[in-house]
Amino acid sequence: MFSSLSLEKEKRVLEFVNKSTQICKTLFAGKFKHLDVDNYKYTTDVAVEELGLDDELVNQLVEDHVIQIIKSEAMFLEYLDILKKQKDEDVKLDYTDFRELAHKNLGVARNLRIEDAQKLIHELMTKDDLDYLGECLEALRACTIKLKPKLAYETMQLIKIKSIL
Repeated sequence: MFSSLSLEKEKRVLEFVNKSTQICKTLFAGKFKHLDVDNYKYTTDVAVEELGLDDELVNQLVEDHVIQIIKSEAMFLEYLDILKKQKDEDVKLDYTDFRELAHKNLGVARNLRIEDAQKLIHELMTKDDLDYLGECLEALRACTIKLKPKLAYETMQLIKIKSIL
């Protein structure tokens, strides 16, 4: 019984990764072509060398980054909804909370030398087009999933469970 559950989970994780990979390919070949990360694949090599940390520690930090981005996604979306309401009400848009959250996530991506995340988060910090920001969030989520697919999947499942309770 447990092996069939494990196989089903692995199948769902693989589908999860394939979907994320396709989202990245589509967005980075089109809307985000200017970011020049369409063939980017993260490795810990640069972070290990430049930071002087061992690979195991860098991988743990990458795992923390994945969890942080996935947990931050709900806040990003909430702030984006607030901005959309402000726009609909013809009120001056206040990007402060949205950009502060982006800034918190940018430091980790920079330290770990995760290029696609750095560029996407920079876009979150500097652009004002709300539809574009939503697409940046979609791309960031997909890129994050590709870093540690199983962990991303498990984190998202835990968030779903917690939201039900």
